[in-house]
Amino acid sequence: MARLIAPSFSGYSPSWIRSDVLAGLTVWAVLVPESLAYATIAGVPPVVGLYAAVPALVLYSLLGSSRHLIVAPMSATAALSAGIVADFASGGADVVALTVGLAIATGIVALIAGLMRLGFLAAFISEPVLRGFIIGLALTIIIGQLPPLVGVEKGSGNFFEKAWDLLRQLGDVDALTIAIGVGSLAVLLVLRRLVPLLPASLIVALVCIGLTALLGLDERGLAIVGHIDAGLPAIGLPDVSAPEFRDLLAAAVGVMLVGFAEGLGAAKTYAAKSGYDIDPNRELLGLGVSNLGAGLASGMVVNGSLSKTAVNGSAGAKSQLSAVTAAVLTLLTLLFMTKLFADLPEATLAAIVIAAVIELVDISALRRLWRVRTGQVTKIYQISARADFVGAVAALIGVLVFDTLPGLVIGIAASVVLLIARTSRPHIAPLAPVEGTDDGSASAHPGLWVDQSRNPAYAGIPGVLVVRVEAPLLFVNADFVREQIRELATDVPDLRLVVLDGRATPSIDVTATEMLTQLRTDLQRLGADLALAGDVGQVRDVLTKAAEEGEPPVYPTVEAALAAAAQDAATEEPPSGA
Repeated sequence: MARLIAPSFSGYSPSWIRSDVLAGLTVWAVLVPESLAYATIAGVPPVVGLYAAVPALVLYSLLGSSRHLIVAPMSATAALSAGIVADFASGGADVVALTVGLAIATGIVALIAGLMRLGFLAAFISEPVLRGFIIGLALTIIIGQLPPLVGVEKGSGNFFEKAWDLLRQLGDVDALTIAIGVGSLAVLLVLRRLVPLLPASLIVALVCIGLTALLGLDERGLAIVGHIDAGLPAIGLPDVSAPEFRDLLAAAVGVMLVGFAEGLGAAKTYAAKSGYDIDPNRELLGLGVSNLGAGLASGMVVNGSLSKTAVNGSAGAKSQLSAVTAAVLTLLTLLFMTKLFADLPEATLAAIVIAAVIELVDISALRRLWRVRTGQVTKIYQISARADFVGAVAALIGVLVFDTLPGLVIGIAASVVLLIARTSRPHIAPLAPVEGTDDGSASAHPGLWVDQSRNPAYAGIPGVLVVRVEAPLLFVNADFVREQIRELATDVPDLRLVVLDGRATPSIDVTATEMLTQLRTDLQRLGADLALAGDVGQVRDVLTKAAEEGEPPVYPTVEAALAAAAQDAATEEPPSGA
């Protein structure tokens, strides 16, 4: 029986302590500057990111099923939070209070989903849609961080509006800010490429803090983070009205889905490497308590981080003790080291954000999605053959044009519509036996039938049409299947039998069952009959319960259907000389 509390510590060995503590130290070195940076994405003071990280790391370790996942502020959910809160705060509401309220709302939604065992919800965000969404989100984050990187005012609106606003201000850029910002970004990218295990973010942040303090760069016009409140955060509920919180609960569903999908992907990746299983429902509970704790501690939305989980795994973590270690170190940072980060240049903070998300702009993934459905499949399904690519691009464009959450919804909707379109027009393949005989007797390879369009060297059986519907038979495609089979049947000379090979049809509904009866009647008018072969268990069950008069006969194999038809034809032939 799985442990109810701290399942990741099951079977813990004392020999793991050293590697877990060292991994926690490494995670802390990355987490502190990135949490400060992600808080700026969410539009709140940098310290809010640290407030969120401590309870999130500890509480996830108590309920989550992953031994490696690091739960903390992340760019995707931070950007979602900023977009949602911006809509609510347009009337002058407190941005920090709404951000904290959204974290609590996300925690409540995730806890309810986990208790209701709704872990399958992650399936509604396909990997291609999530990839397109993240690319769009990364581009939006980058364009939002370029102004502080070069020393101009931030613009507003969607990606293109922000880009245009930046271009108009290029004449006002500050040379000192560009030197610090672009220099920080260049060093970050070089260090991450050459020494990936080095905490590049912390090193660059400390160097720039030192340069600012030593040379008095802030007095020369360089913008810095400024005062960061030291000490523990206020514990309790934010100043959010009941109607506002009710609206935040609705918006939190999208935040929860994105955070859950991203965190679950990271958790599964490292669970597969280490040979243990992930429970999606436990992950929902872990996400829920992490966000609830973060919100009650005046923090922002959190979720599982792929990048910090990668750092954790690469540093040799064995359990969530590494996350607890990082939480303790972050708490010490809040108590004693916030003054250190007050001199952090905003340009360096922007460079840390850009360096963290630039690797998410994975254009090669879009090229791979485009290549997936080429050739013969594209001819069959046309645009729906590239449903994954279209879904990814729809999410990407949706984020760039309409903002984060609408972009995600657009991507999901596009994928669902294309899935329905593809299901409604399935490929129907005429089959030929491998080395079959002309008289309909058993082939040299019994049971092996191939698509004639792909294997033109093999000939069909005279007077017989064997077809395969490569999809479930449902109400959305019943009429299309009927029309296509009738069209194929008219091209077969002296047709006497049509056999529907059901091995590629996993399910059927009542509408399709009635369609088969109608199809049999259509074929009988042409002097032929219809038989079903090789159906799977679910299809057979539905056919048995929904059977009507005139239902086509069902046989275990195509060969059995051909043999039965041949026997029926022999019994109907009049005796010679009659």
